[in-house]
Amino acid sequence: MTQDELKALVGQAALEHVVAGSVVGVGTGSTVNHFIDALAGMKDRIAGAVSSSVKSTERLRSHGIRVLDAADVERIPVYIDGADEIDHRGNMIKGGGAALTREKIVADLADRFVCIADESKLVDVLGAYPLPIEVIPMAAAQVMRRFASAYGAEATVRAGVVTDNGNLIVDVRGLRITDPAAMEVEVNQWPGVVCVGIFARHRA
Repeated sequence: MTQDELKALVGQAALEHVVAGSVVGVGTGSTVNHFIDALAGMKDRIAGAVSSSVKSTERLRSHGIRVLDAADVERIPVYIDGADEIDHRGNMIKGGGAALTREKIVADLADRFVCIADESKLVDVLGAYPLPIEVIPMAAAQVMRRFASAYGAEATVRAGVVTDNGNLIVDVRGLRITDPAAMEVEVNQWPGVVCVGIFARHRA
């Protein structure tokens, strides 16, 4: 099967986790797009969706699925999203679609995170995929220097990308993330960092 066919199967299978009559959290990315398309077939059996990106919101609405603002929802039973990498403990790297901050916000509303990904995303140790960091523009150079000095890693601003929040994405290469939870806490405290693309607290 092709990669796209596998993603379509995964997106369809994720419908099993949607709680009828509830609001479902919807992530961002190519695999999630397949889930959204599949979700359209049961749109009359859900109360709506909370979306993690403008692109997902547009796709949901194109199918006639009601989209609610996260600020108007206290909790959701399940958040369904993909991953760029996931280890055997459910820790993930996310942010390839530049929506990591909003993805964490929606994930934090959810009782459960269901990660939809094919086996190519499964790794023993996170870090082969570049780690995305959302930063405010004035802090980008400072954050990149800090990754070089603290981790010996190469960090670059993702060209031509501005997040839905108006910020930049810094991609970090050359990491081997053996303690995702600790690194998530550390980097999130650096000045200018809006969000780091390690999902350890909100793991699948």
